[in-house]
Amino acid sequence: MSQRLSRLSDESVVDRIWSKDPSVWGGSGDTVELADRLGWLDAVDRASDSSVQLAEFALDVRSSFDSVVLCGMGGSSLAAEVFCRVVRHRGGYPVVSVLDSTAPAAVRAAADPSRNSLFLISSKSGTTLETTSFLAHFWELTGADASRFVAITDPGTPLHELATQRGFRRIIEGTVDVGGRFSALSPFGLVPAALAGVDIGVLVDGARRAMESCRRPASEENHGAWLGVVMGEAAAAGRDKLTLSLPAPLASFGLWLEQLVAESTGKSGRGVLPVLDDGSSRLDSYGGDRLFVSLSVASDVDGASAERLDALAQRGHPTVQLTIPSVEDIGGEMFRWEFATAVAGAVLGVNPFDQPNVSESKANTSRVLEQGGATDDLPDVSPVQFESFRAGVRPGDYVAILAYVAPTAALDHTLETIARGIQDRVRVPVTVGYGPRYLHSTGQFHKGGPATGHYIQIVDLPGPDLPVPDAEFSFGDLARAQADADAQALRSRGRPLVRLPSMAALEALVETLD
Repeated sequence: MSQRLSRLSDESVVDRIWSKDPSVWGGSGDTVELADRLGWLDAVDRASDSSVQLAEFALDVRSSFDSVVLCGMGGSSLAAEVFCRVVRHRGGYPVVSVLDSTAPAAVRAAADPSRNSLFLISSKSGTTLETTSFLAHFWELTGADASRFVAITDPGTPLHELATQRGFRRIIEGTVDVGGRFSALSPFGLVPAALAGVDIGVLVDGARRAMESCRRPASEENHGAWLGVVMGEAAAAGRDKLTLSLPAPLASFGLWLEQLVAESTGKSGRGVLPVLDDGSSRLDSYGGDRLFVSLSVASDVDGASAERLDALAQRGHPTVQLTIPSVEDIGGEMFRWEFATAVAGAVLGVNPFDQPNVSESKANTSRVLEQGGATDDLPDVSPVQFESFRAGVRPGDYVAILAYVAPTAALDHTLETIARGIQDRVRVPVTVGYGPRYLHSTGQFHKGGPATGHYIQIVDLPGPDLPVPDAEFSFGDLARAQADADAQALRSRGRPLVRLPSMAALEALVETLD
């Protein structure tokens, strides 16, 4: 660890990152995905400059609406969801909910007809298929009431042009040189937070403290660089499963971190895979592919969690215990992890700012839709076939459950229980992702990272379906096409995959495992 930090210091890596030198990751100055994706380093200053205007806009929305529906995917929704769930809100502001599922039931449930809702249409590119489909649905549902729509998008995108033509209540421009998963402290994360009543000034203050730490020379005093070295060196040594222990108030942080780390590092056969851990597994069930990280709020440190981390360290596992002073410092923690991920990319020799296989999945989905849609029926998987699938799992591998279902709290619990059951039997990490959310997150790692994944896809989208206005497909068609497209991408790489028609089918098969 100290050798790598010394090497970073000798090579002036921290200074070069801050000077936005793309050669840190092996790129040249004209590499678009590098030179034009480092604006997140300045995001704190920009956020500070815009905090007053955000507060004024939030008051305008507060006086007119009692709920906000954020329609977005990946970097356009995950940071906002963390801010809205984690940070303390001032009273009287609208409830902000996130729609990032194309399951018809989820889309139908997003807008409560009894509430006066503002629709926040968030897409950096302005072309995200899921988001434009959400816009079409709610535009028709509201009778084309432009006063109930706000767009967050980069300048000049198709969404920007459409919002201008239709006279949206407001158009808020993103920052062109900030990529989606590094956009937590840009308008994509901060606007929804402000509308929910989060004090953006307090949030930015915490982020500024983290930024100042990350400007220090490469040493343990630079908390971001140090964490990046820990992640990168651990992954290079085969400990590429970043196993996260989070207290309940910070649980949503794990979803944001999954995207940041997995999508940034999962390419060229390398990467770091975040795995959320609830602490219920036996200590002897963990293999030698783990790096354990615990994050907690200083005023509410869980003694049992700390003891568990100590016990894991005694068993030879590398462990890191992180604390933040208060929940308002979550913005600072996001900046720390952004900087750490950039450093980990340099250690691993990958470009953290591109996502080649995410684009591939989008193209596959469009092709499936153009060819007439997805396959409606999934073949039954027998216990013998499932046992054969399980037998292919080796130490150092992982299993990913990919669920194309309408997300609910009850299903969260069911999926966690199933994942625990598989992990207890197979004794490798098990991750869970809702489709299509994971396509904009861990999906990059699944296809571009190490060939150690084994995938269980569930496609359970009961009727009634919901049409997408002015499109030749429905939301059900879209969700099934996304599932088919991802299955094709995984199988084309020889990744083991089984597909099931329901959660019940998976539960029954898990019970057959030894």
